[in-house]
Amino acid sequence: MKIGIIGAMQEEVEILKNEMVLSKNVEYTSMSFHEGVLWDKNVVVVTCGIGKVNAAVCTQILIDQFKVNRIINVGIAGGLREDIYPGDIVIAESLVQHDMDTTFFGDPLGQVPRLDTFDFKCNEAMVNFAKKAVDKIEKSNAFIGRIVSGDQFIHEASKLQYLHDTFDAYACEMEGAAIGQVCYLNKVDFVVIRSISDNAINGSHMDYETFSQLAIKNSVRLLKDMLLKMY
Repeated sequence: MKIGIIGAMQEEVEILKNEMVLSKNVEYTSMSFHEGVLWDKNVVVVTCGIGKVNAAVCTQILIDQFKVNRIINVGIAGGLREDIYPGDIVIAESLVQHDMDTTFFGDPLGQVPRLDTFDFKCNEAMVNFAKKAVDKIEKSNAFIGRIVSGDQFIHEASKLQYLHDTFDAYACEMEGAAIGQVCYLNKVDFVVIRSISDNAINGSHMDYETFSQLAIKNSVRLLKDMLLKMY
């Protein structure tokens, strides 16, 4: 088994690099891929950059060039339910591209045309590993549900409420569904995990410096617990 870990923050990738026994660093498409052994698992760690195209390119490289057969994506998202607050963690059960719109042709909003699935489902076992890891993190509540992705930074409460109502989504971000689509097409198991930075629906937010340190700490702890227990 070889696991690809796609991180949102360069800082968390640096921490993982320091924990790894590195075998090589390789650059593709301006992304640095760090391969080695992390907590007894063969891994490749990378920061993909912002947006769905970056995320898709990164994921395909992990599969083609490094032959990973599991992918874990950790990052940041905005909350879409009133009971989700900064510091909480949402584990994706499935993902949808909220800005994919071919409704003119009769498709539901979010449907990738001519694809035989509406949403991209995370591997159930990996979701369970993530949930058990989150449960050990103090002062962070864990939620399992749908995450929606789009190439838009959305901060208006009305738009976020619309995404929740339309997709029954728990969080909104900019990469996860693209990673999910590439994994679906390649038949690679994956899970997407998001730390909540803010929630305009309930008006909650956290100072970014405080949040970023908390997110990095939680991300590294979560990944360590998952990797130590994964098959």
